[in-house]
Amino acid sequence: MTGRYAKKWQKKMNTYIPEKVHSVITGSVRHMVQATLTGSEYISKKELDLTTTFQEREEDAKELFRAYKNTAIAEGVGTGAGGILLGMADFPLLLSIKMKYLFDTAIAYGYDCREFQERLFLLTVFQLAFSEGEERVKLLERVENWEDYAKQLPKDPDDPLTMDWKAFQLSYRDFIDLPKLLQLIPGFGAIVGAAVNSHFLDLLKTTAMNSYRMRMIKTS
Repeated sequence: MTGRYAKKWQKKMNTYIPEKVHSVITGSVRHMVQATLTGSEYISKKELDLTTTFQEREEDAKELFRAYKNTAIAEGVGTGAGGILLGMADFPLLLSIKMKYLFDTAIAYGYDCREFQERLFLLTVFQLAFSEGEERVKLLERVENWEDYAKQLPKDPDDPLTMDWKAFQLSYRDFIDLPKLLQLIPGFGAIVGAAVNSHFLDLLKTTAMNSYRMRMIKTS
């Protein structure tokens, strides 16, 4: 009941967000999905090292997280302080930080993100981090059984069955809309931006590290 009430209130709050902001969010998410599947802008410069121990990979992943979290907080403060115009810039910037973090984390755990199926896994981890309810349960099951699930996936990035980016962006927007609305308030938005970006990176870190731990356990 609480969840339904929150969704109803959120939809009402969405009507107060300028259409230009909605367009920026939609366009940013679509670009991010396409760039993740076929582009090279998120490809990590880190070298893939399969000789490292599990403990070394964990430490590397934690160190990466600290660096990316500090970047996300600084970006949230900077864009939140400027009101709606700079606040709109936060959406694509934060998406880029999140995806670069995921690509680097994959390399840290010994997975090659130049492979198409690994990129799909990253998008699934991203969805899992920013989903709720039944969708989260479905995505968690997919991650837990990724090796079997991946065998059913298309090999062509242009295949419409590869990724429903519209459902992807709607899920993401539902999750972030209200915090990001508050970030558009000049001045106050800087405080919100720092807190929200820090929280979102924490969610992504927990989800990503546990997802790769599960995969390593399954294949060990």
